[in-house]
Amino acid sequence: MAPDADAGKSSAQRSDPFAPLTSELLPVGDDHEIYVESVGRADGIPAVYLHGGPGSGCQPDHRRLFDPTRFRAILFDQRGAGRSRPKASRENNTLAHLIADMEKIREHFGIARWMIVGGSWGATLALAYAQAHPERVSGIVLRATFLGTRQELNGAFVDALSRFYPDLNEDFISLLPPEDRDRPLDAYWRRILDPDPNIHTVAARGWHDTERILSEHTPGRVRLNLASSKPSRTLPATPFMESHYFQHDCFLKPDQLLNQAGKLAGIPGLIVQGRYDLLCPPATAHALNAVWPGSEIRFVEGAGHSLYDPGVKDAVIKAIVDLASGITA
Repeated sequence: MAPDADAGKSSAQRSDPFAPLTSELLPVGDDHEIYVESVGRADGIPAVYLHGGPGSGCQPDHRRLFDPTRFRAILFDQRGAGRSRPKASRENNTLAHLIADMEKIREHFGIARWMIVGGSWGATLALAYAQAHPERVSGIVLRATFLGTRQELNGAFVDALSRFYPDLNEDFISLLPPEDRDRPLDAYWRRILDPDPNIHTVAARGWHDTERILSEHTPGRVRLNLASSKPSRTLPATPFMESHYFQHDCFLKPDQLLNQAGKLAGIPGLIVQGRYDLLCPPATAHALNAVWPGSEIRFVEGAGHSLYDPGVKDAVIKAIVDLASGITA
């Protein structure tokens, strides 16, 4: 008789194949604890999912990117994000810390090499980790490549915003004092990190809502609600962590991820790219592909930045499956 494929699984896992196999808070030092969960099968192809932001956290739907009959996927909330503790902490929170946390997680699960999957800021972290530890990476799937540069942020929040959404750009700029409007990014980050709620509430809300509109190919609205930035509303977490990282150039040297792309030689990569992504445009993916031997770009026509734009999620799932065809557990 064949062994029972469901043996050892909890009732939750038998009814929902995407239910976590394990979930825990893993101490990683510096008084940080990282929320980590694993899904799929314990002997499956190892993979790790890197969420965006920085600061957004993983969502249950991210588990569904991985076929639970083939993969052992690890998902975690980065320092200060999601369910990790202390919540929203920016202390001891740099790119180097996140890379070190990934190594602690990998060692904790006894994984020798894993596939990395990440989009937007998750793509930044994926590339930085792979360049630091190429021997630990079996393959990389990226969506909406972001290289962590000021040039990209200017391209999105200054150039693309004013070109494609001039009315929204006026709303965005109007939330700043007149003397700060010639350098809007620095002004926004400075005001978002100001401890005074009367200053950071308006800035955080304006940044978050503008980024949300830019992330969708067909957004539901294209203007800011300038009357909505009241202290009584719960503020999103991502503007604060993004401002912390962006003020520090994502803790990267100038053009570091492109300049060190040679370290990715031998690591297969698939880059999923929305054709009309205003936050992470195709030119960035093209530049990475040109210096990463063994990488391939797959365009999703009629899509922008969001994982949930039409066709994007399916393209990511297919890229994961296709890349896994050459990987064994």
